[in-house]
Amino acid sequence: MLKPLLFVSAVVLLGFTAMSTPGSISQATAPSAGQKNAAKAAAAEAKAAADKAQARAKEIYGVDCAICHGDNGNGKTDLAKGMELTLQDWSDPKTLADKPDQELFNAIRNGKGKMPAEETGRANDEEVKNLIIYIRNLYKMPPAPAPVPADAPAPPPSN
Repeated sequence: MLKPLLFVSAVVLLGFTAMSTPGSISQATAPSAGQKNAAKAAAAEAKAAADKAQARAKEIYGVDCAICHGDNGNGKTDLAKGMELTLQDWSDPKTLADKPDQELFNAIRNGKGKMPAEETGRANDEEVKNLIIYIRNLYKMPPAPAPVPADAPAPPPSN
């Protein structure tokens, strides 16, 4: 009676020892090459979609916002001056730091002061959200070059 009990105990102990061996990974848990390639493809697809969304946001900004807010978001445009508007400088990251996205979304969607609303026919909600991302990143863009007066002398030729 003692021998079968010792035999069963030894088998159970051996089984627990085999299961707890460090470093052993089953094939089911290790990512396959196909899974790695699928993850890379999904990441590349997501980046392409984000790039496309930001290109669309840049287009919307250029058509609907830049006329007053400026290409670089500094708010110093002839139209803004002519309308006697003092617009915030979005090219400074501190300007938008304390503004929640929802506040910006509401201002864009509903308008604010003299700023007209961005109609859903011109930009859907997802495009407005991407426009907010674009606006928040204006400070990363290089400043617009200063306009050169038409009667300015030509620079000397470089050697």
